[in-house]
Amino acid sequence: MALSNSQYESIMRDYELIRDRNRHISEIRRKEIHSAIPEYAELESSIASLSVTAAKELLSGDEDATRRLHDSLERIRSRQQALLSSSGYPSDYLQPIYDCEKCQDTGYLASDTGARQKCSCFRRREISILYAQSNIQDMISRENFSTLSYEYYQGEDLQHFQSAVRLSKNFVENFKKDYHNILFYGTVGTGKSFLSGCIAKELLNQGFSVIYFSASGLFESLARYSFDYTEKESLQDLCEDLYNCDLLIIDDLGTEITNSFVTSQLFTCLNERQLRRKSSIISTNLNLEELRDRYSDRIFSRITSNFFLCKLTGPDIRIYRKRLSTIK
Repeated sequence: MALSNSQYESIMRDYELIRDRNRHISEIRRKEIHSAIPEYAELESSIASLSVTAAKELLSGDEDATRRLHDSLERIRSRQQALLSSSGYPSDYLQPIYDCEKCQDTGYLASDTGARQKCSCFRRREISILYAQSNIQDMISRENFSTLSYEYYQGEDLQHFQSAVRLSKNFVENFKKDYHNILFYGTVGTGKSFLSGCIAKELLNQGFSVIYFSASGLFESLARYSFDYTEKESLQDLCEDLYNCDLLIIDDLGTEITNSFVTSQLFTCLNERQLRRKSSIISTNLNLEELRDRYSDRIFSRITSNFFLCKLTGPDIRIYRKRLSTIK
């Protein structure tokens, strides 16, 4: 999905404002130089007349006109730069001003094939929007692969976590070419949300769109918009994001108040994303039997047949960390 149309248009409007601002600065500088160095303005005016003369000579068959024009323009530019330097101005003072020299504030570069590709400055803006949209900026600044540690796991719990880390890294590595989903399930505080955040950060940094919701927050938003006729547009926007973002993360499934509305919305969301081949990650403290009992058979079937099932076990790491900090 990447950016929505409105988000893309917002970025392009920013570029337009940047170009307008820089053109305004350039015009102020040009007037300043014309006032301070009259000879510079005279030389600038002569360029137009020289170009007209050369064009006429070229049309009349003078093949040497282009070379003479080039030589004349070089002499004028050298004199202009000398005038700027002798008056205390940088030699490039009147050169076009760009925030980004690479794309000249257009957001795009021409590739070797002639196709346009996004400049790095565009990608930075894009990623910033995607981060804000994801709802997990604060979490992934603390919880990501760079802060991952195995020290809280032992024995079989360690094996489960190592397997989950490998699965998560493979998920990221193959995200562009493969369609996969993950269900992280198991006991409380064993790293399910942490690994979801690790995956989210890596994909956001690659420019993919990621949407994160706690299960309770997701269904509360859907209910609020669904039952308020004034929020139809908000509901459409939310569903657009839920169904089309590159990765949807539903955290702590099972903590919401489950009813027929929740079950229906969850199935619709999973079904729509599967039809679009958009990946999802679900984390839950429920075991598989509890998951089947709480939700409909078709939801359980949809998850177990289309998701990698990744079980995590062990003590609650959050409590364990707190105890260690208290001891220290």
